[in-house]
Amino acid sequence: MTTFQRMVLASRPPAEVTPDNFRLETVEVPALADGQVLVRNHFLSLDPYMRGRMSDAKSYAAPQPLNETMIGGTVGQVVESKHPKYQQGDFVVGMGGWTEMTVSDGSDMRKVDTTHIPLSAYLGPVGMPGMTAWYGFTQIMQAKEGETICVSAASGAVGSVVGQLAKLKGCRAIGIAGGKEKCDYVVEELGFDACIDYKAGNLRADLKAAAPDGIDAIFENVGGEVFDAALARTNAFARVALCGMIAGYNGEDIPLRNVRQLLTNRITLRGFIVSEHMELWPQGLQELGLLVAQGKLKYRESVAEGLAAAPDAFIGLLKGRNFGKQLVKLA
Repeated sequence: MTTFQRMVLASRPPAEVTPDNFRLETVEVPALADGQVLVRNHFLSLDPYMRGRMSDAKSYAAPQPLNETMIGGTVGQVVESKHPKYQQGDFVVGMGGWTEMTVSDGSDMRKVDTTHIPLSAYLGPVGMPGMTAWYGFTQIMQAKEGETICVSAASGAVGSVVGQLAKLKGCRAIGIAGGKEKCDYVVEELGFDACIDYKAGNLRADLKAAAPDGIDAIFENVGGEVFDAALARTNAFARVALCGMIAGYNGEDIPLRNVRQLLTNRITLRGFIVSEHMELWPQGLQELGLLVAQGKLKYRESVAEGLAAAPDAFIGLLKGRNFGKQLVKLA
């Protein structure tokens, strides 16, 4: 393989992302310098945070540079190494980006074992999405046995893990998702106690019926109307782990009507970025890996074939068309 393909950010979307914002390029495989590793990426992770990086507005992270390989998590195999820690054949997870091959100095990679855990799972339940769920649940929600928790985007890569961790803890887990198929999966496969279809038009009434004793902790991925409905059902001293606001990723307003609940219920609300808490990743990934290997943590993947399919798959992710973790198969 003397050339490979990569996807670069060609322009910044003023509103909704379109395929024209990306450009597929063919580049030559570079020669390695000492201390470098060449990785053939097998899977690319597509995640909502990428939408924020496509903008040059002030945020918690630097914007994605134009005409450079789009940022993204990858898993793959080392095909050539001039690095003492990595050998040809090693499986690795890292931030290779939207590209078939990655040259790395090894600092942003770690070796993974595929004996009991499938390679792709290191981009899902045993990767950044799983860690996001684990951190929000254990460090912020701090739900106790018998409490009721609510998770938006419950069938997604993050929300699905939150609910399962809650059930393992002895909590009542209520999900919110879009469509009957996703809600059936959340209850029947993942073991949530209930799942509200926000597209059915009865969000507040259905949430009240599912949480008659109120909500003690919220894991929020969506914002807007979905978050507002959950806030209305909170109990005193509820905790909110604010992970995402996908309802406003294209610049839409995401108003809240139930803000007074923050005061009257003495709610603790904390936004978080999981990459700022790397000191807890070894513990979290070890726990998540064990649960996946034991079959106690279920997950689902949507897989697009080939790098050229990545833009459409990413746009579908932002519109909720994916089911579970959105991946792109590169090899």
